[in-house]
Amino acid sequence: MTGIPFPSIDPVIVEIGPFALRWYAMAYVVGLLLGWSMVRALVRRAPAGITMKDVDDFLTWATIGVIVGGRVGYVLVYNLPHFLADPLELLAVWRGGMSFHGGLAGVLVALVVFAQARRLNLLALADRVAVVTPVGLLLGRLANFVNGELYGRVTDVPWGMVFPIGGPLPRHPSQLYEAALEGVVLLAVMLALWHATRLRDQPGRLTGVFLIGYALARALVETVREPDAQLGAILGPLTMGQLLSLPLALGGLYLLTRRAAPRT
Repeated sequence: MTGIPFPSIDPVIVEIGPFALRWYAMAYVVGLLLGWSMVRALVRRAPAGITMKDVDDFLTWATIGVIVGGRVGYVLVYNLPHFLADPLELLAVWRGGMSFHGGLAGVLVALVVFAQARRLNLLALADRVAVVTPVGLLLGRLANFVNGELYGRVTDVPWGMVFPIGGPLPRHPSQLYEAALEGVVLLAVMLALWHATRLRDQPGRLTGVFLIGYALARALVETVREPDAQLGAILGPLTMGQLLSLPLALGGLYLLTRRAAPRT
């Protein structure tokens, strides 16, 4: 098994003195800005008591929620002993180490507080954020690929890739699988449901679809993704990513099946 060589992509876009702009950081910046512009378009097309100013202001809240939640989630769930030994590493977010589940929790907190402060329909706002979230997932997974991290298990498939820090054997490019499922496919589904169905008029339904869709995509790819070395399998063959996705799927199922879904 020789495998496809990992493409030589410099994780640093440009470096000026001590400042280095990395693809990983750029993925977050571009993802947030694209998501913001798309939510503006969704609000313009189907008002739900949410103004453009609300969308603009929420960008700051979402940014804080993603970064703080994503980092804290990774530290607490995936690598707490490492950060206890070297607390300053907590600030080195440019090196990677962000948890989607933690970032989602951070954004949910931001959504609840922001919606209450502005007297907005929480689920209507959450639906619009859910529709565009796959954009950020797509860019984030591509950045994981550029960093050569979160690679898959050893494989003999023709497209197996030899990652620089993954040893000499070819592995599944699981970052690209996730980019395709969590990003491209889930975005296409969310946009199709928004434009072609009346789910956008039933607050919480689209958020439910997103949560279930992400949980299924993540659980599927986790079967070929190399478990985190410091964790391994958590419960039998189940990984931490699969376990954390279970409550998302259950929450999504609740939002899809609950009786009350008033029009916005």
